[in-house]
Amino acid sequence: MRIDGRDYRTIWLDESGSQDPADARVRVIDQTRLPHRFETLTLDNSDEASRAIRDMAVRGAPLIGVTGAYGLALAAAADAGDAAIEAAYEKLLATRPTAVNLRWGLDRVKALLLATPVAARAAAAFAEAGAIAEEDVACCASIGDHGAALIRDAAEKNPGRPVNILTHCNAGWLATVDWGTALAPIYKAARAGIGLHVWVDETRPRNQGASLTAFELLSEGVPHTVIADNAGGHLMQHGMVDLCIVGTDRTTRTGDVCNKIGTYLKALAAHDNGVPFYVALPSSTIDWRIEDGVANIPIEERSAREVTHVSGRAADGAVTEVLVTPEGSSARNWAFDVTPAKYVTGLITERGVCAASEAGLRGVFSDLAG
Repeated sequence: MRIDGRDYRTIWLDESGSQDPADARVRVIDQTRLPHRFETLTLDNSDEASRAIRDMAVRGAPLIGVTGAYGLALAAAADAGDAAIEAAYEKLLATRPTAVNLRWGLDRVKALLLATPVAARAAAAFAEAGAIAEEDVACCASIGDHGAALIRDAAEKNPGRPVNILTHCNAGWLATVDWGTALAPIYKAARAGIGLHVWVDETRPRNQGASLTAFELLSEGVPHTVIADNAGGHLMQHGMVDLCIVGTDRTTRTGDVCNKIGTYLKALAAHDNGVPFYVALPSSTIDWRIEDGVANIPIEERSAREVTHVSGRAADGAVTEVLVTPEGSSARNWAFDVTPAKYVTGLITERGVCAASEAGLRGVFSDLAG
């Protein structure tokens, strides 16, 4: 996607010209610097890949999965023995507990590594990580096509005005390798000439909506407005939202979705006001082992400092962090919540839109359900 007129992906292999896997380096966009600075990081080893995931230099379930895959490939380039691979696998897996794509990507590369002769492991791992990245791009592009059809339908029902879409957190191309999940339909529809406007929840406490989603939409020239997290219900009550589209970090086999904290409240407001509430996801985000998302999906709790402090750009251009709570007040920071399937209008997948139910998911992914 576009930044300052140039196309980027969120993660790529450094073009060193060497054919030796030991010389491989992975480049990523450092999302902790956005929107005020555009910087990239070079990941030289699996420890740096782990740090990038843990510190949210890379974030978003699909991108975390791809970064984990490349992290395991970097580990194999340093030491392709079974013990080293197992150690790197465990360290990478422990970085973020909620997004199931991380385990999915790591499991896929680990299985290949352990079935490959040691001398060929590093090259095989980088090839597999690259394949996972390319599959993610194709998958998200397909999600965009299926979701754009829903936006087109909404436009036909309301001729003469743009379709108003509300989203929460960042599920755009910065959360994947390219295109995104929840934003992919918006990009596809906008490029097809469909008039639309996006309400962008700020998404406290890390403000991924205000910083990342707005950054993406601005770069793509998509009309949008940043709003306070709690404004969505008001907009729905007054007919100012035609549909909601959000992403998910883990989806149960029964259609419960786990997304950034605050998603559940948006779904409740949408349900109360008759606003369609869609969730966009690749099949790699489905956890077929889990039936009840509220009871069984592990919810990451991050540092309280993300709640008590906020960063931004000062008048002199310096990026700084300030305390927003009284000194001494305690804080808690649950990063995700679960929206039960009954509040989800439909799931937008790479194979089409389906009901948020076990039958709906099995209908499009019968080969994966197991």
